[in-house]
Amino acid sequence: MQNDTTIWHCLSKDFCSFKVRLKAPKQDFCRNQYNVSGLCSKATCPLANSQYATVIEEEGVSYLYMKTVERAHTPKFLWERVKLSRNFLQALEQISKHLEYWPDHMINRCKQRLTKIRQMLIRMRKLQLKGSAVRMVPVKKKTERREKTRELKAEAAAKVDLAIEKELLERLKQGTYGDIYNFNQKSFDKVMQAEGEVEESADEDEDEDEDEDDGEQFIADMGEDSEEEDEAEVERLGEFEDMDEQPQDMEDMLEGASRPARKKRRAGSSGPSKRGPRVEVEYEEEREGERAR
Repeated sequence: MQNDTTIWHCLSKDFCSFKVRLKAPKQDFCRNQYNVSGLCSKATCPLANSQYATVIEEEGVSYLYMKTVERAHTPKFLWERVKLSRNFLQALEQISKHLEYWPDHMINRCKQRLTKIRQMLIRMRKLQLKGSAVRMVPVKKKTERREKTRELKAEAAAKVDLAIEKELLERLKQGTYGDIYNFNQKSFDKVMQAEGEVEESADEDEDEDEDEDDGEQFIADMGEDSEEEDEAEVERLGEFEDMDEQPQDMEDMLEGASRPARKKRRAGSSGPSKRGPRVEVEYEEEREGERAR
């Protein structure tokens, strides 16, 4: 059996999960969604009153919630909901009709709550029509402090990792560890690419300087080089002509040397033959294609 006095005595003296107590000013508030005024008192407590009524707004629509002792044995159907009209006067009439035999303080509190909800909805519509970009967002100090601490820790860890990476790469360049330590391949490739880009830029600069120097020498020494090349070509042609005449001279010399030897052999065939030293002459014949060149 439900007794409102006993329930209120337990909630007021002991513990209530919906109660919020302020020290200055000393006041108790209630966070229960069915509380009609938001204050923690015997007359406004939805738990300590078997007959209770309130107004709740859901997605821009106001509803009248009523609780009676006859439905206390079925918590699922404990609250009866009635949709109120968008017209303010008609909504007040509906409240008066459904709460006809209820206490006057309960009827007045429901009408006051309906008035406040209606004023809140009007302000919301005005802000939407203005198209204001300002949006109220709740600030969670504890969450922000936690995230800030995590960011600082992550930043410090990143700095340490970068310092370690640079130091290891410097040691790798100097050959401190040799082949006994395996560095991260990705980091090594990054460093090698950076060094390759630097070397390529340096090589390009050197090539540009060399090209500039070669151009200057070619312009200044053009006359001397052409004269030297002409002289070299004349000498080569003279050598080719000498080489063309040389085989004929060598053939004549060989024929002249062979004829006396035969006569001597014929004359002195009866005696023992004495051979002189053997002479070998080598010569090269230039082809017609090379002569044309």
